Amino acid sequence: MTDRSFKRADWLATTNIYEVNIRQYTLAGTFNAFTKELPRLKDMGVELLWFMPIHPIGKKNRKGDLGSYYSIRDFKAVNPEFGTPDEFNNLIILAHNLGMKVIMDWVANHAAWDNVWTIDHPEYFEQDSDGNFKAPYDWTDVIQIDHSNPGEQDAMIGAMKYWIEEFNIDGFRADLAHLTPLEFWIKARAAVEPLKPGLFWLAETEEVNYHEVFDASFTWKWMHSTEDFYQGKIDLNSLINVLTDYEINFPPSAYRMYFTSNHDENSWNGTEYEKYGDMAKALAVFSFTWNGIPLIYSGQELPNLKRLKFFEKDTIDWNGESLLHDFYKTLLNLRKRNPALHTTVLTVNAGIIKTNDHNPVLAFLRKNGNEEVLVLLNLSKVKTVFSLINIQINGTYINVFSRSENHLTADTVFELQPWDFLLYGKKNG
Repeated sequence: MTDRSFKRADWLATTNIYEVNIRQYTLAGTFNAFTKELPRLKDMGVELLWFMPIHPIGKKNRKGDLGSYYSIRDFKAVNPEFGTPDEFNNLIILAHNLGMKVIMDWVANHAAWDNVWTIDHPEYFEQDSDGNFKAPYDWTDVIQIDHSNPGEQDAMIGAMKYWIEEFNIDGFRADLAHLTPLEFWIKARAAVEPLKPGLFWLAETEEVNYHEVFDASFTWKWMHSTEDFYQGKIDLNSLINVLTDYEINFPPSAYRMYFTSNHDENSWNGTEYEKYGDMAKALAVFSFTWNGIPLIYSGQELPNLKRLKFFEKDTIDWNGESLLHDFYKTLLNLRKRNPALHTTVLTVNAGIIKTNDHNPVLAFLRKNGNEEVLVLLNLSKVKTVFSLINIQINGTYINVFSRSENHLTADTVFELQPWDFLLYGKKNG
């Protein structure tokens, strides 16, 4: 992998991502309805809003009544079911006024069968020997874009520029980024970046070379491995090996996004409670304290206990009480203010800590100067009592959730209930 030629925004080291599913977020399913939620999300500590595709959805070969967000009929238009362009622009302005940033989901690999380009530029799409458009894989509601067509590349980049110039968005989340050639993304970022330096580029991929252009990528292997671990298919060492492989294979400058749920996982594989059971909150603590960018999906703060339908209306069951609001607020605030949790910062030292007697505990310490954060996760269904091995800790540490002060040393014995966790920040001064 070559050195990055694109400058990364400084604010990424402390940011977090909240994925917005406009269709299912409110009963109305509109931009205006979601706008009312911004103060609550701001209070929780959300900094970056990732909107699932907001474009008009194809009608030809549509799946379900409403279709897939990722079957796009016009890359320069807004889905009228969600509202008007002015209403989307107003949402972005209000988010910016609250100090939040906004990125759009961008689908460069495929489009709807009735995409506007199919009329004026059918050559933008792959065709069979009879001149018929082709669906990629078994995705029957979309057709494959021909990435080798220079005109298509320019048109796609022009559409990306449109949202920067007209709506002042702050970046893109590239859907299945690796299905579109890296050369396109390099060309796109080089063309778009001058319009607004410091955009955020998030790739749905784990292909390392895509970090040549993208700032951050998904951690699908970690997500699937944690599910395998909870089901007893792999042990804790195998889980830790995934993190070790990430450290070895990805450059130090690569941001990784950690999550326990997102739109695909929730709809197709289950909620985090279906997949991880009582381990879900401990994994959330991991996502917010390991070296990466944490993601919260719409409704996780409730918590949302149902799979949201993908092609139909299926509103999140908001009940006026987000039980995990303060849980996420605590984690987001800690990550923001404690330099030991800043991402890909070279002055941060971090490492897995061994525990005695092979306890099923994932423990790690992150340090940046005098700042320290100690994370202890009991990834088992039994109570465990343990101490840490070969680690120098000595001082007063504050339990991040209870705010109690504890004097910890290398000899301290910890106790954790099944699937429980302890999170400490060192007290200085």
